[in-house]
Amino acid sequence: PLSGTRAPRMALCTTSAVVCPFLHYRSLPFTLVRSSRGSALTGTLDARVPRRGLLGSFVFHSFMLGSSSSVAARSKISEAEQILKNVDWSEQFPFKKEDFQRYDETPDTFFYSSPRFVTHIDDYAIQALTKYYASVFPPSNSPGVALLDMCSSWISHYPKGYKQERIAGLGLNEEELKKNPVLTEYAVQDLNQNITLPYEDNSFDVITNAVSVDYIAKPLEVFREMGRVLKPGGIAIMSFSNRCFWTKAISIWTGTGDVDHVYIVGSYFHYAGGYEPPQALDISPNPGRTDPMYVVFSRKLQA
Repeated sequence: PLSGTRAPRMALCTTSAVVCPFLHYRSLPFTLVRSSRGSALTGTLDARVPRRGLLGSFVFHSFMLGSSSSVAARSKISEAEQILKNVDWSEQFPFKKEDFQRYDETPDTFFYSSPRFVTHIDDYAIQALTKYYASVFPPSNSPGVALLDMCSSWISHYPKGYKQERIAGLGLNEEELKKNPVLTEYAVQDLNQNITLPYEDNSFDVITNAVSVDYIAKPLEVFREMGRVLKPGGIAIMSFSNRCFWTKAISIWTGTGDVDHVYIVGSYFHYAGGYEPPQALDISPNPGRTDPMYVVFSRKLQA
């Protein structure tokens, strides 16, 4: 029944505005949930977001420099771009194992066994992401340039007509990957079961991951693998909006807002090691009216 059907949005169930009873979700295992734009980590999250696996909210709170209330965050759109500037990172990764638990811990290959030839962000957000890609990608048909699209599907949102000798796709559904016109090769792999990327060291100039970083349950290991297969100076681009399949997203993601998500992804780069300080961009095309769009990126350190 999921094939060919776009997962619905549930704007009513935002994590910082409305408390949605946990049991309500039990009957909606494939619902795509929208999160709030602002930061929710400044409050007592476990009191507002009842679910299996408590967030490390009190631990995380001490690391959230400059965060504000969700109301203030919505009125200050640029906060998403500021949150990673001049961060005083702690010595230890500030999240706990339970922060990466998911309500549905069954293999992702089962969840994605049926192809979904749909898009999970609106056209405005897609256009914003494609425009951003066009501004940072190496020119089309550059000799020796290779890209990797992680968590790929039937579409990568790359610029129209973009080509390179090698554009690899790594995803969970072979039928979707076969339909992706930009890919020159693909591999099917569940990163939550096998974190080792099937590529040689220093293989790619660019790694992209569109609206899927929130499903990665072992982010530090995966980001270290990304660093391994990136060429020195290569860029890794993580993009996301405020949607997710709630049962498959990690718990720290479902209980926090957009600005917090920027910080979380930035922390992956920092604590994985081997990257330049992460940076963030808010490329939301029509704030408050269409899907927001955020990018967190970093480059592999030069050898």
